[in-house]
Amino acid sequence: MKRKLASVRARTTIAATAVVTAALVAAGIAVLLVLRSNLTGEADRLADEAARQVAVQIAAGAPYGELRLPDGEDNPVQVVDRDGRLLAATPGLTRISGTGVPGVTPVPPPPSDRDDDSDADDPRAGQVGKDVWHGAGSATVDGETHPYRFARIEATDPRDETVLVYAGAPLDAGEDALHAAGAAMLTGLPVLLAVVAGSTWRVTRRALRPVEAIRAEMAAITASQDLSRRVPQPDSHDEVARLARTTNDTLAALEQSVLRQRRFVADASHELRSPIASLRTQLEVGAAHPHLLDIEGAVADTVRLQQLAADLLLLARLEAGERLRVTPVDLSALVRTELSRRTGDRHPVHAHIEDGVEVLGSRGHLARVVGNLVDNAQRHTRTAVTVSVRGNGTRAVVEVADDGDGVPESERERIFQPFVRLDEARSRDDGGAGLGLALARDIAVRHGGTLTVHTADPNGALFALRLPAPARAPAQGPGERAA
Repeated sequence: MKRKLASVRARTTIAATAVVTAALVAAGIAVLLVLRSNLTGEADRLADEAARQVAVQIAAGAPYGELRLPDGEDNPVQVVDRDGRLLAATPGLTRISGTGVPGVTPVPPPPSDRDDDSDADDPRAGQVGKDVWHGAGSATVDGETHPYRFARIEATDPRDETVLVYAGAPLDAGEDALHAAGAAMLTGLPVLLAVVAGSTWRVTRRALRPVEAIRAEMAAITASQDLSRRVPQPDSHDEVARLARTTNDTLAALEQSVLRQRRFVADASHELRSPIASLRTQLEVGAAHPHLLDIEGAVADTVRLQQLAADLLLLARLEAGERLRVTPVDLSALVRTELSRRTGDRHPVHAHIEDGVEVLGSRGHLARVVGNLVDNAQRHTRTAVTVSVRGNGTRAVVEVADDGDGVPESERERIFQPFVRLDEARSRDDGGAGLGLALARDIAVRHGGTLTVHTADPNGALFALRLPAPARAPAQGPGERAA
């Protein structure tokens, strides 16, 4: 039961039903209040008319015993003087309450009527007062008691005596209408709520059906580990369709990532197997024939294994999102230092370095980029390698060019993938493992820069490393320090 109530469909149905219930109850109460107000206003109007008809007769001088009074059940009338003495009443009226006449349950009169010694507001002789007082009470006519709304009007006869005329209008019809309306609302409310709940349940089930299909397919993909499968995508253009498209995009990216990881492991194993096999062969030969041991070859294979392991470790750390330790780096000085350390290059390196070019980054990682680019140029150039460093507005640019065969335009992105080498015919010792450019691209991206390859002038390949230059801080006065 708890699991069913925890579903989105159940919670949506409950929430929608609760909201509709609150809205209907509030609307019903408002309607009943408005209806009661209208019925009360109509009763007050009828009471006003009945009281004014009698008051007009009194103002005209009609004797109290000859007043034409309306029907007692529809409009019970009572005429009293200022002292509350009864002067006239509807035949059959035996009891009345709510008029404030002494001897019955009084209703406090308006403030203008509480001062019995003052007649400043009384109408003049032969006139009817303008102010009307309303109140609620009951009256017993011919032995039957009913609720009424009462109106009171003052009238002054030609002898200048002011009397109070009370007339009532029945509330039975209004009360019956209110009860009927309330009963109809209470009867229809459960039916309407059942319709709302059922409709919400059906609509929600239909709306969530694609979501359930996506969930089922994702569960099947997880169980089968087949990332080539895709979740069903509805033809609609709503949020569920966008969810399906995003899920399929995520599956495609995950599939590509897994494929790259598998290729990476396979390529790494392949690259490691060659030097390990060569080193093992040399050691086995050396163990059997010590005089044939190739010490230099074993050392070379060991160095190659060490470099390959270091490159693999660095590439794995970069792809795992290793946090760089960023500091200001004098890029000009860094490139000069790296070039000065290269003593075994086969071809000369021509440097064109602009002084004062600075970037923010990791000195060790940037040195690795420069070294990898120069190593790559040394393997492909015919006569010389050219390295230039310059500032270009908000960018620092390092360019490494060779005069080899260049890189075909169709391969200029693929060469930055791990273990990709375009010169498969060359020996692995000369060609490297194919990790240098991949590392250089990753390091450039991690520094917020780019690494691209173009055609050198007049021929060959030109690798351009562009890094964001730090913003120049304003000059500081003595004793000031940057925050």
